[in-house]
Amino acid sequence: MTVLLPSLLATQAGGTKRFEVDGPTVEAALRALPIADLLFDEDGELRPLVNVFVDGEDVRFGDGIHTAVSEGQTLRVVAAVAGG
Repeated sequence: MTVLLPSLLATQAGGTKRFEVDGPTVEAALRALPIADLLFDEDGELRPLVNVFVDGEDVRFGDGIHTAVSEGQTLRVVAAVAGG
């Protein structure tokens, strides 16, 4: 499947915005990325400001990072911005 990163995270991944990875779930696909340590916290949970979409559907409204994925699908990582 294809994983697309926003520019900010792509910078941390050596400038690459698009990765082809294998994995049965969203979590497995994200952990296959060279920036997995930026996406997951110390407890192994997806960081709160990291949003993931599978073919345009927000995984938070399904099985979260346990959402099943397959070849041909596209995962888009969107890093939310917070502050005041």
